[in-house]
Amino acid sequence: MSPAFGKCYDPTGAQWGIPTYPWRLAPEGYATRRQLRSKGLRPGGQPVAAQLMRQARRRKSGVMVAYLYRIDLAKPVRPMTPAKWAAHAAAMTARRTCPQCRTDAGYVIPGSLGTCVPCAYPEEQRAA
Repeated sequence: MSPAFGKCYDPTGAQWGIPTYPWRLAPEGYATRRQLRSKGLRPGGQPVAAQLMRQARRRKSGVMVAYLYRIDLAKPVRPMTPAKWAAHAAAMTARRTCPQCRTDAGYVIPGSLGTCVPCAYPEEQRAA
């Protein structure tokens, strides 16, 4: 067993407080948030049941962690209501509206520019 594998394998939770498994070696019955979502489920308020861990040199802590939830305790995803759809549409419209010229740019305005491209670079638009 490699040292990295041994550091990440703690099925009893003695070292890390919750059961810990190496990356991609979680037992059956556990899933991450994304895996639950792909199955049409959500954690539903349950606590973290276990975690996956692997070494990551670029992280300050030196490890990367993914939390696992029990599939049998997961609840179905709540459907979008008409009010939620309307709020989502309004938020997306606000992200596409240029604050300078007040037009719908047709795309989400980049935060780095803060305005639509024609307003951000007016001299380049006139030259073309």
